[in-house]
Amino acid sequence: MKPAALSASFSGPFALGTLSAPDQVPFPALVIPEGRVLDLRTALGDPATTTRGIFERWDAVLPRLHALAEDADAGWQPLDGLRAHAPVEPRQIFQSGANYRQHVIDLEVAHRSPDDPRTVEQARAEIAAIMDRRAAEDLPYVFIGLPSAVTGPYDDVVLPGWAEQPDWELELAAVIAEPAHRVSVEDALDHVAGYTIANDLTDRATVFRRDMKAIGTDWLRSKNAPGFTPLGPWIVPAGSVADPGDLRVTLKLNGETMQDESTKDMLFGIARLVSYASQTARLLPGDLVLTGSPAGNGMHWGRLLRDGDVMEGTITGLGVQRTRCVGEAS
Repeated sequence: MKPAALSASFSGPFALGTLSAPDQVPFPALVIPEGRVLDLRTALGDPATTTRGIFERWDAVLPRLHALAEDADAGWQPLDGLRAHAPVEPRQIFQSGANYRQHVIDLEVAHRSPDDPRTVEQARAEIAAIMDRRAAEDLPYVFIGLPSAVTGPYDDVVLPGWAEQPDWELELAAVIAEPAHRVSVEDALDHVAGYTIANDLTDRATVFRRDMKAIGTDWLRSKNAPGFTPLGPWIVPAGSVADPGDLRVTLKLNGETMQDESTKDMLFGIARLVSYASQTARLLPGDLVLTGSPAGNGMHWGRLLRDGDVMEGTITGLGVQRTRCVGEAS
């Protein structure tokens, strides 16, 4: 689904995206709040330029982007009439699980055993204490997502016929610039180029293996169907985001607010997540680090996604994405 007109609603002097005119190939775009767009293949003098390629030389290109954003004669075109694609094609996606305090408490309570003797209040208090100890003493929980699950911020999302409990999870995503390997928490944010919006869709029915309970979670099946990671529309440079640790994450389902929480509720902040992932993996330019989702998913509300639903996700200063769910049978 495509909106009537894209909106350049973001903080700072410019953002990056990947756009296309009707029947044309997508191009890396510099977007300014006035609703104008610059094709960076032409502006940077490299027909092969991609958004990911810009992050591969981020430190050198960033000053040029600032200069272009202020150049009235740079060859701008209107944003109106263009289509927004996923703003970057990552090679790797690092996803954070159980990273919002209230969300984890809600999920743990929802998944209690039927014979759990605790009251809801007792269970919430015990789980809250565990979360506080975890934030202070333990490590983040990070797993791997597939780039093939990424789709555009206004594209329809097909709900597979096998997905019994498809759910939403709006998340702040950090975009990597300089490669990061074994970086400290103190240096981790130096490797973040900017931030964007991701919706990490999950089929709750297939999160846990029923046939092999000892193995635990099955993230491949539950999170990586095609289109299960709507991304964008914009990547806002880190320097234009005053405090990524205090942004409002809001998801509406058919106009009704379901998630509305600050990133302050994260157990592990962005620097700790990037540093932790980098201790094992080498994070590459254009890679995504998804930071987890706040409370208010469908399991909490007892209302899962179905054919015809429209999700609208916003994060402070990063714009808005809007995706429609289409049942596979439709």
